[in-house]
Amino acid sequence: MSVIVTDSGFSGEDWTLGFYPAEDLPRLLAEGLPALAIDIANDADIAQLVPHFMSIDMIRVAFPTAVDGRGFSQARHLRMLGYQGRLRAAGHVISDQYGMARRSGFDEVEIPDALAGRQPEAHWKAQTDWRAHNYQERLRRSA
Repeated sequence: MSVIVTDSGFSGEDWTLGFYPAEDLPRLLAEGLPALAIDIANDADIAQLVPHFMSIDMIRVAFPTAVDGRGFSQARHLRMLGYQGRLRAAGHVISDQYGMARRSGFDEVEIPDALAGRQPEAHWKAQTDWRAHNYQERLRRSA
């Protein structure tokens, strides 16, 4: 099981249509699924997804470890390329990284139940004012 973290706090999974590997995208598009969510690795070549952005409702980016930040770069790159759908970080993201996840373009974070037990909702909610707690904002206020 897993917990979904948003600016509102913890919730359960609300996406019920499953996730598919990005490499299955051509087949899935040919099948004409009503809604589509794909999984990508944090080192995937996302350029191949660009022509299909309008057909992808959600992209879930894997975070295999908390010390591997490539998923943040993937999110930023997806947003810069024009992806406007739902973007989810999944795996080993810790509460201290929530602000970075939101600033880089993620809408939500999916964490394992065990991590939610070690870092309860209050830890995550303390990070939900992510727009105000970054060095750029502090520089703007001090100028």
